[in-house]
Amino acid sequence: MNFIWQHIERITGSYDGSLPLPHFLKDYYKQYPILGSRDRRMLSEMAFCWYRSAKWVDESLPLKEKIEAALHICEADEKMIKRLFPTSGFDINNIKLNENNGFPFNISLSEGITKNDWLQSTLKQPRLFIRARRDKKFILSILQQKNVDASFITDTCITIPNGTAINNWLPEDGYVVQDASSQLTGTFFKPQQGEYWWDSCSGAGGKSLLLKDLEPSVHLTVSDTRKSILYNLGKRFKLYKHTPPTTLLVDVADDSSLQKAMGNKKFDAIICDVPCSGSGTWARTPEQMYFFDPESVGNFAKKQLAIANNAAQYLKPGGRLFYITCSVFRQENEDVVAQLVKSSELTIEATQLINGIEHHADSMFITVLRKEG
Repeated sequence: MNFIWQHIERITGSYDGSLPLPHFLKDYYKQYPILGSRDRRMLSEMAFCWYRSAKWVDESLPLKEKIEAALHICEADEKMIKRLFPTSGFDINNIKLNENNGFPFNISLSEGITKNDWLQSTLKQPRLFIRARRDKKFILSILQQKNVDASFITDTCITIPNGTAINNWLPEDGYVVQDASSQLTGTFFKPQQGEYWWDSCSGAGGKSLLLKDLEPSVHLTVSDTRKSILYNLGKRFKLYKHTPPTTLLVDVADDSSLQKAMGNKKFDAIICDVPCSGSGTWARTPEQMYFFDPESVGNFAKKQLAIANNAAQYLKPGGRLFYITCSVFRQENEDVVAQLVKSSELTIEATQLINGIEHHADSMFITVLRKEG
């Protein structure tokens, strides 16, 4: 197993967080085609467990001991652990986790989640979630026939283990891969026939597709700063047989550029799923927590407020704005909303931290604001 240890030492020594960890590992494996599929799976699990828990354990330990501790802490595959450490007498009870080492920053969390629960949740990979668009019982029956541990946690949200080969079994237009908490934001939308909506930071379009599945007659505009993202969103709309939305390549944080792109457009509702620290998703992306810069929270908050303020100008009187983050930090959530209310004609109708820990899902924040008039 010496070559495995050589590779994990190279990976942890060279990765700097500038790329998402899965992308970095994919590029790394291309450089070493001699690594078989089992080797790659082993190295990937070792890497993910490392970035989940390395800062929680004694920094003075040798690499092998830290990796072994990380695998046990994160409850990695027991067969793999025995293969790596065939004669080990490791006792998880001897490990003392230090949360202050793991996350030493004095950052307030939103109401609805505790620091201890959140930090503990980051040590385990979340489950995979799909949104059943149609034939819900049929989709569940296929998964059960394949002996997949699957169950509904809402009327349309199915939870399944990571790595399940759903693309080989399920009709491709019958489901959408979407985290449970992201799906739950849709319960706040309540779209009406023929309304005009704008998804101002659309990304891959998960919430836009959710909106169109709730009410296909909605007239939708989407915007993003990345042309490739908007192109891929259009392909997804075709797959799910929805009318393609109007697309705008614009930075909503830039008011002058936004005015040129928008003109006199006004909307009944606007989704502001703003860029954020992603702290509510760190169980999926542990490298973001490992390389976290606390100053980034303030920078995100400034941009979030600019986006929401700029977007709110295009609401019709009585229209609603949905402020959404995948952060658990108060500074990006309640604090931004408080400033938004002070600087605009918006009033709060509802607010919630969607705590996904119970279902091994992400956590998200949403506030619904209505424009006066």
